[in-house]
Amino acid sequence: MDYMFQPGFLGTRAPFFMDFVTLIVSLLPLLVGIAISFARTHRYGLHRITQIAIFIISVVVVGYFEYGVRLAGGYEVLAKGTHVSTHYLLTVLVVHIVISVVTLGIWISTLVSAQKSYRRGGLLPGPDSYAHKRAGIRTFIGIALTSLTGIWVYLLLFVF
Repeated sequence: MDYMFQPGFLGTRAPFFMDFVTLIVSLLPLLVGIAISFARTHRYGLHRITQIAIFIISVVVVGYFEYGVRLAGGYEVLAKGTHVSTHYLLTVLVVHIVISVVTLGIWISTLVSAQKSYRRGGLLPGPDSYAHKRAGIRTFIGIALTSLTGIWVYLLLFVF
C-alpha cells in the first residue's frame, strides 16, 4: 500500500490517494448528470444500473479515502503543510462532512424508494415518478455541493 503515499499526479503536495479521491469526487456530478440524462431520454433501465453503480463506486472510494487518511496519521498530519488557519480549515471540513453525510442519506433513501417502486412493478412514468424526480434533484444538488466542498478542502490542505 506504499503507492498510496507516493506523490500525487495533480502537482500538489498531496499523496496519490488524495489526488485519486479528489479526481473521482470532482467527476461525480458529471457522472450522476449522465445517469440522470438516461432517465430524461427514457432509458430507465440504464439510468437505474448507472445510478446503482455510481453509488457503489462512490462508497468504495470513500472507504479508500478513509483508509488512506487513517494510515497517513489522520487529519492533523495531512493538515501540517497548509498555510490556512486551523479554524478556517476545520470549519470548511465540518461543512463538507455535514453536506456529504446528509447527501449520503438522501441518496440512499432515493435509491431504496426507487428500488421498492421498481419491485412493485412501478410503471414509468408512474405515481412515484414525481417524488423520485424531486429526490433525485436533491441528491444531485447534494452531490454537487459535496464535490465542490471536497475540492475546496483539498485546495486548502495541499495548495494554499
